[in-house]
Amino acid sequence: MYTDSHCHLTFPELAGALPQLQERMAQAQVSRALCICTTLEEFPRVHSLALEHANLWASVGVHPDNEGVTEPTLDDLLRLGALPKVLAVGETGLDYYRLGSRSVADVEWQRERFRTHIRAARVLHKPLVVHTRSAAADTLAILREEGEDGSAGCAGGVFHCFTESAEVARAALDMGFYISFSGILTFKTAQDLRDVAAWVPPDRLLIETDSPYLAPVPHRGKTNEPSFVPLVAKQLAQIRATTPEHMGELTSANFLRLFGAD
Repeated sequence: MYTDSHCHLTFPELAGALPQLQERMAQAQVSRALCICTTLEEFPRVHSLALEHANLWASVGVHPDNEGVTEPTLDDLLRLGALPKVLAVGETGLDYYRLGSRSVADVEWQRERFRTHIRAARVLHKPLVVHTRSAAADTLAILREEGEDGSAGCAGGVFHCFTESAEVARAALDMGFYISFSGILTFKTAQDLRDVAAWVPPDRLLIETDSPYLAPVPHRGKTNEPSFVPLVAKQLAQIRATTPEHMGELTSANFLRLFGAD
């Protein structure tokens, strides 16, 4: 019934507990999950999970916040992105939150990395998983510069763990992207985000955990996991005056349409 569209099951907090995680997913009626890759070094583990479990799928990409890792080439992403059960390119995008003493100009490598992912996604005809933090204007600008306007031939994809403004959401939707909400939606301080979630078109909604991070209330502060994604659906259902079951079915159908999982 429910689909976790973004989780990190190879991260240390979760990697050693997959049988238990799968059991709790089944109990919570979470029928599938997309395991997100954040470095090329991590990809073999992410891909193995997808190959070994019928209800798991993989992405390939290098997170914008990761430095000191193998820099992905277009050929790398095309080769790995064509493997079985790899549904998406990413997690990619821009993150200016931890610049420290650096300027935006100092992280041109992030923008070039993002462009490489966009180009790979277009060749592969697979959606992008976009991360943006403190960098929305540049994220949208680069997508536009690379031709992502929602027209035929575009990669499209999802703005995951959405925390941006209504204006950014409208721009992403206008470019053909989906919007995914995480456990942040349940936080007391997130009323502006709930306001955005109230009007996103129903056929563009996704839900996720981003586990092991951002556990929803009442688990906030604990290790997150895919079995908690129904709590995001429950909050979204309250916002949109429907049932959690309906939100689970709706967002699962959207996941299947965007990513093409069977």
